[in-house]
Amino acid sequence: MSSFWDKIYLNFIKEDRYMYLVNGLKNTLIITLFAVLIGVALGFLVAVVRSTYSKTKKLWLLDKICGVYLTVVRGTPMMVQLLIMFYVIFASSNNKMLVAVIAFGINSGAYVAEIVRSGIMSIDAGQFEAGRSLGFSYPRTMWYIILPQAFKNVLPALANEFIVLLKETSICGYIGLTDLTRGGDIIRSRTYEAFLPLIAVALIYLVLVAGLSALVKAWERRLRASDR
Repeated sequence: MSSFWDKIYLNFIKEDRYMYLVNGLKNTLIITLFAVLIGVALGFLVAVVRSTYSKTKKLWLLDKICGVYLTVVRGTPMMVQLLIMFYVIFASSNNKMLVAVIAFGINSGAYVAEIVRSGIMSIDAGQFEAGRSLGFSYPRTMWYIILPQAFKNVLPALANEFIVLLKETSICGYIGLTDLTRGGDIIRSRTYEAFLPLIAVALIYLVLVAGLSALVKAWERRLRASDR
């Protein structure tokens, strides 16, 4: 038992090594939060463009641009995209946090776009006709009638995408950014103990994912209650 507590002391307490995990967790949450905001904004925009073209054949050029964006982002690994962003596109920048946020936001936007587009396309065409009959323009019909319903339909899938994004940030160490996983690696490199640092990182991710899942379930219940 004393040996176990000695390892706890060595890995987390000595030289305040737990701060590597604290700082890494802070960076992970910052990257995830801002990447989600970028991903949602970009994803909804692309989804509206793609669904508008499917329904009205308008915005042809924008639809093709969005199609290329989706093909490239969904067809290449996230780690490769992050490395290209850091070593090629933003090679002159030293702001690793900004590079990570942009890279993960652009990647997430592609998946959010397809999720939201499927939600929009699942709405009955009569909803569009009802909106137009009330005097709404196509954009107002989309904003006030279609998107709220689509959002409710795809909320579980969106939540899953955000959970995946949270876990994908674990590759930030490849550009020298200290995220949660990298914090555990630093402790391991100092103590030559792999078990406790990795278990601590895994448990923190597990708590974050469980908490996010519980929040989404509570949100879903409130949305269902508002429908009654």
